[in-house]
Amino acid sequence: MGVWEWERIYFHTPLLPYPHTPTPPYPRMRYIPNTDKDRQEMLKKIGVQSVEELFSDIPESIRLKRKLNLPAALSEKELIEELKALSALNTPVEEYISFLGAGAYYHFIPSLINHLVSRSEFYTAYTPYQPEISQGTLQAIFEYQTLICQLTGMEVANASMYDGSTGLAEAVLMAHRINERPEVILSTGIHPEYRMVLKTYVKHFGITIREVGFTEKGTTDLEVCRSLTNPNTSAVVVQYPNFFGCIEDLARVSRMAKEAGALFIVVVTEPIALGILKAPGDFGADIVVGEGQSLGNPLNFGGPYVGFFAVRQEYLRKMPGRLAGETTDLEGKRGYVLTLSTREQHIRREKATSNICTNEALCALINTIYLCTLGKQGIRELAIQNLQKAHYARQTLGQLKGYKLLFDGPVFNEFVIQTPRPLPEINQILLENKIIGGLDLSRFYPELTNCMLVCVTENHSKGHIDNLVEVLKKLTLTP
Repeated sequence: MGVWEWERIYFHTPLLPYPHTPTPPYPRMRYIPNTDKDRQEMLKKIGVQSVEELFSDIPESIRLKRKLNLPAALSEKELIEELKALSALNTPVEEYISFLGAGAYYHFIPSLINHLVSRSEFYTAYTPYQPEISQGTLQAIFEYQTLICQLTGMEVANASMYDGSTGLAEAVLMAHRINERPEVILSTGIHPEYRMVLKTYVKHFGITIREVGFTEKGTTDLEVCRSLTNPNTSAVVVQYPNFFGCIEDLARVSRMAKEAGALFIVVVTEPIALGILKAPGDFGADIVVGEGQSLGNPLNFGGPYVGFFAVRQEYLRKMPGRLAGETTDLEGKRGYVLTLSTREQHIRREKATSNICTNEALCALINTIYLCTLGKQGIRELAIQNLQKAHYARQTLGQLKGYKLLFDGPVFNEFVIQTPRPLPEINQILLENKIIGGLDLSRFYPELTNCMLVCVTENHSKGHIDNLVEVLKKLTLTP
């Protein structure tokens, strides 16, 4: 670090005394601690003359010939002010009433969760390779796997995935590994972004995606689905509840998949629903994947989230990721270890089921603490609250003049309503009233113009819902 940079830090940090003549030891650089001398010593050690020589294998034609287009470095004080200014541009759900869900849900998080996961013993997302020093984390993962199995009605769960969308992609690849069939039937009632991630994953695997639309009830068109199933069908995939909040008929989909000899995959973006709905495993699901954000993780600008992945016992060795298992040591004491890691770092690359190298351990731990805190009865009561409040909002909004409930099938905590005016205009007026409106579905479904996906959770009071209804009602009275 030069004297100028050193002075800059002190100049912008008024609480520190400003020495006019810096004397050793100088403050270390904050981001890249290597000096020019350090770099020269490292280069000499590995036998090259310059950093550029390290990139000699990259063709000259595709190398960047200029510096990165980045703004000048800021002092710590300037950086904090910049971040505060950016943060002030947000519309936080704590200050507004939010009816936005669509795969990212605003639930109440008990305060004890942050206290527990912030303990230094847990505060890492890194893989616990060494059981000698990782018993707490390994036990937490083992209990997470157990809880996910109980929630989904499945027999085996792995130690978590990046998020729900990559979980779906890995599930489809797993089905392909099991039966080597080339076609997958996918409901368009699955989260559109999940479908995008899936298509990206399978693009070069020779897998054909056949999408099935939805009916007037907002659920998958099972007649079309049946017409597409054939001996080439690897898996039939639906979301539960689906992207429109509607409850799919899993029993029928399961039968359809089994008759075709295909695997039945269920995606869950709102696992709170499983507190009251029959578990997918009870319908014969072969693979259940989903997003664990609802289970104690805050919205976090879309991440980090955590995917769960559960299967039947017979497919254990085809599952991606890793498992923590319970065992005993030579003295007969109970202990926890990583027992299965079918990924390329641990087995031969061509035998690996996935190249996933990091599960979201800290977010999975949050899931574990959240589920243990609420317990079986608590999850059920929470689900009932979501259901009752969403149905109150659905019924009240459905009675507003000019508004129309788009689907008449059963829903959990989300539903679709068609508005009498352009949705961007309505959402802007709602924002001016400190309300975050629902998702504009035309973003993903052009045929659903002016259709809003509304989400109601336990965080909404009757007053919040009545306020939304009142603002929407006034909109129909003004030109």
